[in-house]
Amino acid sequence: MSKTVDAIRHIHFEDLGIFEAVLTAAGYEIHYYDLGVHDIAALDPMRADLLVVLGGPVGVYETQSYPFLVAERQILAARLAAHRPTLGLCLGAQQIAAALGAGVAPSGIKEIGFSELTLTEAGRAGPLRHLEGVPVLHWHGDAFQIPEGAVNLATTPLCATQGFAIGRNILGLQFHPEVDAGAGIERWLIGHASEIAAAGIDPCALRTDAARFGPALRDAACRMLADWLRELAP
Repeated sequence: MSKTVDAIRHIHFEDLGIFEAVLTAAGYEIHYYDLGVHDIAALDPMRADLLVVLGGPVGVYETQSYPFLVAERQILAARLAAHRPTLGLCLGAQQIAAALGAGVAPSGIKEIGFSELTLTEAGRAGPLRHLEGVPVLHWHGDAFQIPEGAVNLATTPLCATQGFAIGRNILGLQFHPEVDAGAGIERWLIGHASEIAAAGIDPCALRTDAARFGPALRDAACRMLADWLRELAP
């Protein structure tokens, strides 16, 4: 019998990207739940073998403007309490941190572009070891604190908390290893055009870096996810 993954998607082009093929190869059937299309509040937190919460252009503290954030954290709180396999990417990681009582706030800096991570000892001992020395895509202005009981996995000069893990089943990543930095980057450049312009970032430079770093990132990120999936506890 195949396993299932529920992926909460906040904005259409921020999908599972290159992770889709890894999940399919590992025997997972993928179901997307799209904000504004599906009733996220009706999603059973325990239904899927794996829950993935993807990125999005809002902050976890904007609950009055975006009430779905509260419903999403309720789903996460129930799932995390049961220690069921859960992966958060960017906003998803921030939502996991918030659901666990950790602070999330604007950092005052837009970290947008490709750069390497500095892995902690815990990061080098786990699946993130595949990303060492590989520039990954960063795209955020908020940052999370490491939740109680979690370990910090990676840092960058602009953000001291780039990832955390709780045991084998809970993983939150501030950066975007899932992005298809080759074929998929154009959707990000168009979809986030206003944010790029406001930050004074040249989309041509991002496009050039995506072409330069994309192949190595794809290989390393796929190996990272495959390793993490193999380590999940039932």
